[in-house]
Order: sequence, then C-alpha cells, then structure tokens
Amino acid sequence: MRWFLLAALALPLWAQPDYEIYAIRYATIPGFQVSQLVAGADPSRKLDIAMMVWLVRAPGRNILVDSGFYRDQFFKQWHVTDFVKPSEAIARVGLKPEDITDVVISHMHWDHADGLDLFPKAKVWIQEDELEYYAGEGWQSRRTHGGIDPDDVLAAVKLNMQGRVGLVHGDAQEILPGISCYLGGKHTYASQFVTVHTAAGTVVLASDNMYLYENLDKHVPIAATLDAESNLKAQDRMRQLAAKPELIIPGHDPAVMTRFPNPSPGVARIQ
Repeated sequence: MRWFLLAALALPLWAQPDYEIYAIRYATIPGFQVSQLVAGADPSRKLDIAMMVWLVRAPGRNILVDSGFYRDQFFKQWHVTDFVKPSEAIARVGLKPEDITDVVISHMHWDHADGLDLFPKAKVWIQEDELEYYAGEGWQSRRTHGGIDPDDVLAAVKLNMQGRVGLVHGDAQEILPGISCYLGGKHTYASQFVTVHTAAGTVVLASDNMYLYENLDKHVPIAATLDAESNLKAQDRMRQLAAKPELIIPGHDPAVMTRFPNPSPGVARIQ
C-alpha cells in the first residue's frame, strides 16, 4: 500500500512536464479582410495577419502545433510576404527539421497542414474523423472541401501508411503527457484545439477555432465556420480550460508577437 501511494504521488512529476511554448511567425498575408475572421466585422477593415506555428518543448520532445505551408500553388493564390519555410523558421529557436518529434495538426486547411511532411522524424497527430472525411467523403461534393489541398491529404495518407500518424479519437484526448486535444467549433469537419501544461498553468493553442483576440474579447464567432454556435461553445470551453484568458492563443493575430516576450525576431515566448 505504501508503495502504491508513493507511486501515485510521484506520477504527476513525470506525467506532466512544464512545457515551454513559442509562437514562430513564418509569413504574413497583408490586407486580409477582418470580416473573414470575425463574424459581422466591418468589411472595410483589413489586417496583416500572422502565419504561425507553435513549438511546444520539454526535455526529449519538440512538438509543433500546426505545420504551416510551403507548396508553390499557395503563392499563386495568395499574396504572401516575409515568408520563411516553416522547417527553416524553427532555426530561430535552435532546431532543425529532424529535431521535431511530433506535429499536431489542428485541421486540414492548407495553411496549417501543408508542411506536415517537412519534418522527417515526426509523428503526426490528427483527429481520425478529420483525416477520414477529407480522404474520402469530403470530395464527393464541390462544397465540402474548401481550403483543403489534395497534396496535403495525400501526404497525410502516405505518412499514415508509413506508421507515422497518430489518430486522435474524439474529444478531450491526452496524446502526450500534459498535452491534450479537444474538438473545436466546426471550422472544418473535425477541427481541434490543444491544451498544454506549463509552469504558468494550462495554455490553450486555439489555432483557427479563434482567429483573433477580438473573437474572444467580444465573444463573436469566427466568420469561417460551419456552425457559429459550436464555435462560441468552443470559445467558452477554452476559457474554462485555460489558466487565464491571456493564455488562450489565437491562430492568426499579429498581436501574439507583441503581447509576449520576443527571445528572437519572429518568435514570441508564451508565458
């Protein structure tokens, strides 16, 4: 009995490391309409949105949440500035592509999933329903795969065939010690957001389940959602999970880079 109690007390010491989190900005899309990010916003408002990935690190683990984009077709479709390939942008925090142990994909949109094949030793985590849908049923109609690129889907399927994909089975799933995935607000078929245990408490990496701080501050859903009510419920849940609202990190707000310390250019340490 004494051994059991000691083991139970000791478990959290290794089960939930205090991760460090860094937002790494690898590109900008200038002049983006805020009304495409915040439901009901003035269509004349524009913002130079930040394209970011998030590094979550602890001894023995270098985890990316989302993987950015790099394929040529996106530069033909979008005006992109300040671009650095995501696998090269991580050099700002002293890492090489092969140092990344895991990549968590919040959803299959091109600007979050395109780089999932840039990290040769990483295990890729994605919601099972998200991958199954966009590898199958999502292409049975022209209106059910907006923002999903065929090359990205094929890359994910190939990695799965290589045994490098971890399927997340629904809501509130701890995929690694201290890192859990939660179903988001129907930005895509089965988008997710991520919670991370840190010394400052639980941080929520919202990705596109919350585009800007404005979504949370005004309790307004994102504009690009299949279900506005589900997005608001996801925001409410993020508030419950995060140690404080300031630790809910949106997917594209350039203010992330000014609200937190910058250990190097284009990097913000979330704390």
